[in-house]
Amino acid sequence: FVQEIAWVRQGPLFGYIDGAGNPITPVQYSRAGTFRRGRATVELNGETFDIGETGRRLTEPAPPEPDEEPLEHGDLVRKEGKVGFRFTVGSAVVPPVYDEIRENYNGLLFVRQGAKWGVINSKGKLVQPPQYDAIRREGNLVLPIVQQNGLFGYLDEEGNTLTEVRYRQAEPFLGDVARVLAPDGLPGYIDANGQEYWEQEVK
Repeated sequence: FVQEIAWVRQGPLFGYIDGAGNPITPVQYSRAGTFRRGRATVELNGETFDIGETGRRLTEPAPPEPDEEPLEHGDLVRKEGKVGFRFTVGSAVVPPVYDEIRENYNGLLFVRQGAKWGVINSKGKLVQPPQYDAIRREGNLVLPIVQQNGLFGYLDEEGNTLTEVRYRQAEPFLGDVARVLAPDGLPGYIDANGQEYWEQEVK
């Protein structure tokens, strides 16, 4: 449950229930996301849109994400339109060859070259070359979610690969588990070690 709402699955379709188990929506969506900031993204009859906490379709666009926090572990270095990074602790310097640099609260840097994202660790070492279409900036950033060709995977807290990029849906970790949807549509969970636990189909 996130914000007292959870998505549920019957066969191939999804719906939402509240904390008491009462339905908020019919079980009708082909895809269903977790609620964040009062809204969730769903897919119905091939159309993707957001719903609110009452289950009603939202027509207004999502509000912009809050401004990024100032970088905690160092400062950006700019040169000829590119950005690098100088760590506050230690002598590591990331050369200014990237188009954008974001930071998570665990000391990792998310770096973008062109349209692709990679990861640099707190020692300035490139642990994931720019290869991902996106790295999620909401939820648990200690175990980042990466996206590639429409599928999702996870990195560990050092920026190394925790799971393959293979899930149809991937939610942020809550505690030590995260909810995922396998390539075949089977829902399940992974733990912080990357171990998978699949829900059994009820016949």
